[in-house]
Amino acid sequence: MMLSRRLFLKSTALIGCSAAAHPLLNTISFASAPGENRLVVIILRGAMDGLDVLQPYGDRDLAALRPTLSVGPDHGALDLDGFFALHPALAPLFPLWQAGQLGFVPAVSTPYRDKRSHFDGQDLLEAGTGNDLPIRLQQGGWLNRLLQDMPGVTSQTAYSVGAEEMLILTGKAPARSWAPDAQLRLSAQAQLLLDHVYHDDAMFREAAAEATEIATEAMGDRSAADAAGLARFAASRLNADTRIASFSIAGWDSHANQPLIIGKALDRLAQAILTLREGLGPNWAKTTVLAMTEFGRTARQNGSGGTDHGTGGAMLMAGGAIRGGRIIGDWPGLGEGDLYAGRDLMPTRDVRAYAAWAMRGMFGTGRDSLETTIFPGLDMGDDPGMLA
Repeated sequence: MMLSRRLFLKSTALIGCSAAAHPLLNTISFASAPGENRLVVIILRGAMDGLDVLQPYGDRDLAALRPTLSVGPDHGALDLDGFFALHPALAPLFPLWQAGQLGFVPAVSTPYRDKRSHFDGQDLLEAGTGNDLPIRLQQGGWLNRLLQDMPGVTSQTAYSVGAEEMLILTGKAPARSWAPDAQLRLSAQAQLLLDHVYHDDAMFREAAAEATEIATEAMGDRSAADAAGLARFAASRLNADTRIASFSIAGWDSHANQPLIIGKALDRLAQAILTLREGLGPNWAKTTVLAMTEFGRTARQNGSGGTDHGTGGAMLMAGGAIRGGRIIGDWPGLGEGDLYAGRDLMPTRDVRAYAAWAMRGMFGTGRDSLETTIFPGLDMGDDPGMLA
């Protein structure tokens, strides 16, 4: 019986909201499309902290908001442009930045506001419709609607690990499923929650600690290997007839001990992107990678060395087809009066607009279709010049 991602997550009370980023729920989807350009969309499940990944150390208000989190080049981050710095865990991608094949968009979000639910936020991100109606009432996923707008397109398959196919490619275009081997294991956040649950019970605390230690030793860097494995398989398909791929990387929910949580997640993301580049070979020059998350996190760190669910976040883009080595978009500032609801990074642009402009440039999709059918209600605004 196919396990519903939503049912599994809502029934897994132990790991709470971080279940939305559980490793078993990584999914991968593909579709065929005409032409030589290739689009890869990576869904970062769990609300990636864009202010940690792309650190605006040049903003004088950042250090006061995050006194113990890594802030800027003085704490190991890599300076990008004198204002923004790259989290140290993404150092393996720095050569791509230097080559113009890596870029970032700060202060973006979907139209989702205030409720801050992983489940609804991820559904809205993949549906791309601009509202948080139940997914059964949505119009499928936005990549599927893109396929329906492209003549001569053949939807190939949707792939998932331990879950249903990704919502982003559901819709009228048919899809199939494929799943690599999966192992049940705990995310770093789930391990922290287990420690909290068993803290006052000596017998269970010691047993849980021993089991976690054994599992961690056995797993090693399996999470990074899983992400690389998905990317490797995606590259093999993209080198053939496939032109659009989407998969997810989990583990971004960093309510506590954020350096540990986000460091491991960023390692998985870096490995996935580098594996795509290696696997695609010459086709990397025709590839655009967009890494997107359901929402950002609070501007202020919390008392547990982490951050809570927020609004504005960041998008990463990579590939030989992009105009990288730069930050695209406006910066709203982190002053008290600049924050959304007094707590979150203020979004300056709809993240869907960047996806729309990527599809416009790669596949020639009409602006009217993008703003009314693929992303209903979207105002794409001016061309940000993402593609080379």
